[in-house]
Amino acid sequence: MKTQIEHNGIVVLTEEAAQEVSGSPLWNDDLRPTTRQEHSWKGINFATLWIGMCLCIPSYTMASGMIALGMNWWQAVGTIFLGNVIVLIPILLNSHAGTKFGIPYPVFARLWFGDKGAHIPTLARALVAAGWFGINTWIGTEAIDTLLMASFSSWGNLPGHTAIVFALFWILNISVAYRGPEGIKKLSAVAAPVVGISSIILLIWAFTNAGGWGPILETPSKFETTGEFLKVFFPSLTGVIGFWATLALNIPDFCRYAQSQKSQMVAQSLSLPITMTVFSFIGIAVTSATIVIFGQAIWDPVQLLAKFPPFVILLGTIIIVISSVTINVGANVVAPARAIENLYPKRITFGIGAIITGLFAILLQPWYIMSNFGNYIFGWLGTYAALLGPIDGIAIADYWLVRRRQLHLKELYKPNGRYNYANGFNKNGVYALIVGVVIPVLGLFIPPLRFLWDNAWTFGLFIAIGVYTYLMKNDQSILKEGEYEQITLFDSKHNSPTEIAK
Repeated sequence: MKTQIEHNGIVVLTEEAAQEVSGSPLWNDDLRPTTRQEHSWKGINFATLWIGMCLCIPSYTMASGMIALGMNWWQAVGTIFLGNVIVLIPILLNSHAGTKFGIPYPVFARLWFGDKGAHIPTLARALVAAGWFGINTWIGTEAIDTLLMASFSSWGNLPGHTAIVFALFWILNISVAYRGPEGIKKLSAVAAPVVGISSIILLIWAFTNAGGWGPILETPSKFETTGEFLKVFFPSLTGVIGFWATLALNIPDFCRYAQSQKSQMVAQSLSLPITMTVFSFIGIAVTSATIVIFGQAIWDPVQLLAKFPPFVILLGTIIIVISSVTINVGANVVAPARAIENLYPKRITFGIGAIITGLFAILLQPWYIMSNFGNYIFGWLGTYAALLGPIDGIAIADYWLVRRRQLHLKELYKPNGRYNYANGFNKNGVYALIVGVVIPVLGLFIPPLRFLWDNAWTFGLFIAIGVYTYLMKNDQSILKEGEYEQITLFDSKHNSPTEIAK
């Protein structure tokens, strides 16, 4: 029986194969492969998704920490651009698997860790995402609370006003997340143009009222030697990479809906690095102008907005809410909700997973974490990048080097199938993860090896790629030529329909 059909690079299960595994404990309506009709996301949808997620308060202020450490404006912007170009590579490599086979991240992870072992990388990603969900919810809460106090003098006197805002904003985030990726698609289509236009207006205002760009853009670098610069550059670069290292893993959750490989690749390649770089420059330029206008550097856009008239504050609050929800739901809910759902697919839905993610984020007490914002963010980014880098490496090595983009889709949903390995665990994936994490961590304790930790994501990724590829040589799970039952269809302008089957 033919179990899968490939048409123009998109593989779907046949109706017979889907029916056969639909009763599996590893299958539910959210985790199953997408149908050909569900591959409906165009390039513009991926562009608006990334633009909507990039235009947020942490992106706006990202360069501020680098400038505080001694970089000038173009060194900070250049570091941000380079970091996003680098992280774009694993994003695109993992996007290919999601687009071609229509599978979400937890199912993709079954391929390289086994159906039970997949909980290791998915829950690791989920833990980071839940932490970020709480952080971004708190950032949004503080922003809204600050703007309400600026608009209504009595708001600050209301007992528990911050807790009220947090509860309402948390409910809003979960309500959007409950609708799944299609809800995020619609939200980002609104958020991207609204926040983008608002940013340009803010830049024009700053330039006009300051009579130029201001002193920050004229301040030289504080580093006298290349060596001094590199000591700050590499940890900063790792932090930038770590900012989106989470999405580099679970990007299949979105790309499984892509119409084609070309559309998602072009859209993501243009939208991510350009948006992050331009928005960071806007943050630098506007902050530079605030020195002239207000006599002090105001890096926080919320504090800046509070200085405007009430009507502008109201509009700004709405824009910040849209921006915060877009990044929070898109980047920080989908992955953990899918991971939780994957624990018990027949009982836990995506919506339930989203609610559990939100509750776990509250337990992490983001208000306490954010009490030391600067140290936490940079330590947080570097630390979880050291964990996610090796997982990214394993995913890339398995799909591109070990299996060469070929897999038996139906077997991913069979408890005792080809990708079960040893009782559901692929020990080679576990070994590669341990080695990929441990070696960079040595840099924390051995001063001459500090460069390993400063570049933990990069070293972890390449170490894991090497170790995993070596350990998986001749593994029995690898498909051999003609071993999978597939119908491959070509457009009539290329060839007549051809069957390639066992």
